[in-house]
Amino acid sequence: MSLLTNVMDHSLDEGYAEAAARRKAVGESGLPRTLRAKLGLAVGLVLAALVVTVGAAQARVEAPVVAKEREELIDRIDQETDAADELEDSVDALRADVGARQREALRDSGGDRSALVGMLSGAVAVHGPGVRLVVNDAKDASGGGEGGGPRSTSGFSDTGRVRDRDMQRVVNGLWESGAEAVSINGQRLTALSAIRAAGDAILVDNKPLVPPYTVLAVGDGGELSDRFQNSADGLYLHALQENYGIRTAISVEDDVRLPAAPSVTVRTAQPITEKGTS
Repeated sequence: MSLLTNVMDHSLDEGYAEAAARRKAVGESGLPRTLRAKLGLAVGLVLAALVVTVGAAQARVEAPVVAKEREELIDRIDQETDAADELEDSVDALRADVGARQREALRDSGGDRSALVGMLSGAVAVHGPGVRLVVNDAKDASGGGEGGGPRSTSGFSDTGRVRDRDMQRVVNGLWESGAEAVSINGQRLTALSAIRAAGDAILVDNKPLVPPYTVLAVGDGGELSDRFQNSADGLYLHALQENYGIRTAISVEDDVRLPAAPSVTVRTAQPITEKGTS
């Protein structure tokens, strides 16, 4: 206790106290005593003030230049943005023109079946009875069900997220169940459409989609729904719901509307003629 009391009463080391007392006795202080030292201090202060003043003046002089450069940069950004918008509008107009010409070519080559050809190829917008199928990630997308589910043999990790292969099976199952036209999140599918993945994102014809994924299919609504749910792909989707928490909902609709595909590749086939033998 005596040691603690001594520390509390004499917080300053005695050596520091003795040094301060000696300096006080001889009259020393922190300020210079000689004229040369005082002049040196004054010159240092003047130089410091001069540096600060020059820096402030230079900053004031350069401020308008920096502001002008900033305005010029903003103007260039605006100009390039406008140019990009014009190019995008031009691309959209050309794409629409190409689509119109493709649809015209389909009508000319399809004869009485032009409407059917246009619908099956995705070249024209369609509407009619069908089904609406909504597929969404699990509420806790980082979690999932237990092992042994339908993904265990497909190289999928148990994350509770909808994968590109899941949507591929859904779409193929709808086609096989009698769908006449299919779209995902407003993106019309054709015979040449590709459903791929880029990281965790699902791409349809290189356009990224965000969940929930709303699939619309034109067909005999009630029969299409029953056939899909009882098909292997419908059971696969049900297994994803049971094992991984993926949310699904299917409903029969009196009228669903699907847009035309943004671009349709028109291909023609020529019969192979038999060559005569010499």
